[in-house]
Amino acid sequence: MAKDVEVAERGSFSGKDYQDPPPAPLIDAEELTKWSFYRALIAEFIATLLFLYITVLTVIGYKSQSDTTANGDVCGGVGILGIAWAFGGMIFILVYCTAGISGGHINPAVTFGLFLARKVSLIRAILYMVAQCLGAICGVGLVKAFQKSLYTRYGGGANSLSAGYSTGTGLGAEIIGTFVLVYTVFSATDPKRNARDSHVPVLAPLPIGFAVFMVHLATIPVTGTGINPARSFGAAVIYNQDKPWDDHWIFWVGPFIGAAIAAFYHQFILRAGAAKALGSFRSNPTV
Repeated sequence: MAKDVEVAERGSFSGKDYQDPPPAPLIDAEELTKWSFYRALIAEFIATLLFLYITVLTVIGYKSQSDTTANGDVCGGVGILGIAWAFGGMIFILVYCTAGISGGHINPAVTFGLFLARKVSLIRAILYMVAQCLGAICGVGLVKAFQKSLYTRYGGGANSLSAGYSTGTGLGAEIIGTFVLVYTVFSATDPKRNARDSHVPVLAPLPIGFAVFMVHLATIPVTGTGINPARSFGAAVIYNQDKPWDDHWIFWVGPFIGAAIAAFYHQFILRAGAAKALGSFRSNPTV
């Protein structure tokens, strides 16, 4: 293993080793002429709709069952642990189902990070985000249609900064939480790692879903856990109250910053960017 690492660091790969694919073009108008592109948009829309429908219903169900003023039990419902499992489990399921069609982003922050890493074009990134936000709105809309009284009474699953926490704390929680998620996405889907470490099988949706689960455990008490601007946007649009809208910028700025840091860290620190630059210096003969 030590020898493998040494060879990797020196860049002395054999012809059979993995070669990075070319970066996606910034503007790829040809995508708009392909059915596979629109199929991917539909997949992102439906996946985000299902994600919000199941998870927001879980949140509202827990609040209803634990509401002592409505004959609930303070220990009733799934609890924060169950909510975290709902979010993480749905991401695992939906990424597994859609990865081969759209890449299974289901999150504008993930799409943004992959765009910065030149994994997707600007056109695809923008339209993915639109599809994700529309899917989120429709998903929460279904929850309100089926559970209107409980939906309004228990906050609609909307994200907002919890009492006792500063704006900086909430923003930091969203940045770090999204960093964990997007860093996991890059690591779990890295084709170079899969090629070189083929003896270590990786089911990409599993670590991604587990990352969502862990982040929810940590940040539900702070912000309700966004780390997904579409999730926060869809809930805010349908619930449409002042508090979620006042804090809403946190759930776009934080995730986008976290995604950008994760993309930079993975691509330029852990992958070729910095290593190639350093290697170019080492390859120069000393005078």
